[in-house]
Amino acid sequence: MLSLIDRRKLSRSAHDFIDENRLHSLLDLRVGPERLDDVIAKSMSKQPLSVDETAVLLAADRPEMVEKIYDAARRLKQDVYGNRIVLFAPLYVGNECTNDCQYCAFRRSNPDVVRRTLDEDELRQQVLALERKGHKRLILVFGEHPHYDADFIADCVRHVYATRTGRGEIRRLNINAAPLDHDGYRIVKEAGIGTYQIFQETYHHDTYRRVHPADTRKGNYLWRLDGVARAMEAECDDVGIGALFGLYDWRFEVLGLVAHALHLQKHYNVGPHTISFPRLRPALGVKLHETHLVGDKDFKRLVAIIRLAVPYTGMILTAREPAEIRRAVLGFGVSQIDAGSRIELGGYTEVGDAQVMEREQFELGDIRSLDVVMRELLVDGYIPSFCTACYRLGRTGEHFMEFAIPGFIRNFCTPNALTTLMEYLVDYASPETRKAGEEAVRRELEKLPEGERKNQLRDRLRRIAESDERDLYF
Repeated sequence: MLSLIDRRKLSRSAHDFIDENRLHSLLDLRVGPERLDDVIAKSMSKQPLSVDETAVLLAADRPEMVEKIYDAARRLKQDVYGNRIVLFAPLYVGNECTNDCQYCAFRRSNPDVVRRTLDEDELRQQVLALERKGHKRLILVFGEHPHYDADFIADCVRHVYATRTGRGEIRRLNINAAPLDHDGYRIVKEAGIGTYQIFQETYHHDTYRRVHPADTRKGNYLWRLDGVARAMEAECDDVGIGALFGLYDWRFEVLGLVAHALHLQKHYNVGPHTISFPRLRPALGVKLHETHLVGDKDFKRLVAIIRLAVPYTGMILTAREPAEIRRAVLGFGVSQIDAGSRIELGGYTEVGDAQVMEREQFELGDIRSLDVVMRELLVDGYIPSFCTACYRLGRTGEHFMEFAIPGFIRNFCTPNALTTLMEYLVDYASPETRKAGEEAVRRELEKLPEGERKNQLRDRLRRIAESDERDLYF
């Protein structure tokens, strides 16, 4: 139970909106082709689906129905995001933790994990290493511990932004950390963060209690469920939610994510900026229970279903997944991926090619370099983007809904993606990647209509290629 002082720190919309009985009842639906077509038509009109409508997609499990869902998800993703894929990297700052999450190597009862918190110089060295590879967007990850309070997070954010080398700089910092109170969110917002990300992990109450002991900070279901609502009330424009698939029935978790997104939409006029859907991975000292592990076939389905259920929400697919799965699902849902990722403390400067399980939260499935991932994206017809223009110009929160307005992608998203891509090609790319990238830039320029905006874009691309000018965004 929450104490009185904790209840006073909840958001104005705080309540447990996960109705388990109702969600479970929706998993028994039987649907026909006409009902499925109706739901897909609503999604294609870029309206968010209700929980009941999402359940229709989950129930549509016959092969021809699944293919119809995949096809719709591809078209919707293209309509909303075009062929852009945003790149970022995770940076673990500290793994001290008071929680005892049963699926996590960093849990407090694990004696084999190496505990560490990066000091100011160590953090700087990690950032420099990432900048030298070409990264412009990071997510800082913290264990849940009193040491990692709002002031500490804010100090880390300011230090990262201040760390630059040559043409390298970090332009957007997202946060994955413990839920804060309103004052805490205001402190980290003032430091200039982008998205504040909190995963509920599982929306199923009994499972939540089983994997998060009650005597831990994370053991309070409602405090965590309400975390992003408090962030939005503290004027953090962008928040991210997520579930860890494999703890409980994946279909239930999809409905929980949609219910969470709708709750935010109802009370704050905008849903989450991003949704994450990681699968359980091997981790040091962790025994994976196989009952609810999600296979590749169902994983692909859930990606497509989430895409249709929340048309405007960014979808993050991390390097937990192997390269072949990441490549397979990019086309029908995902809009952001990490690349060149290391999740060991100090991993960007202190480890070799092999993963060091004693120093990481879980095992990654894809540790290819940023350059290799960039080249594969380009060859596959995507435009890798490091764009941060919308966030820095205030096109956040409710304004994110404008992404699908006719002309927005053409006038802002594609030009900004191309200028950040050109920066990478000139400053960091291997010869093979630069060649593939220059061909992609030419191809995308040909698609754009002639006019002043295209002339401006050509000029900016030329200036980036021929001078030290950078960060020329629209």
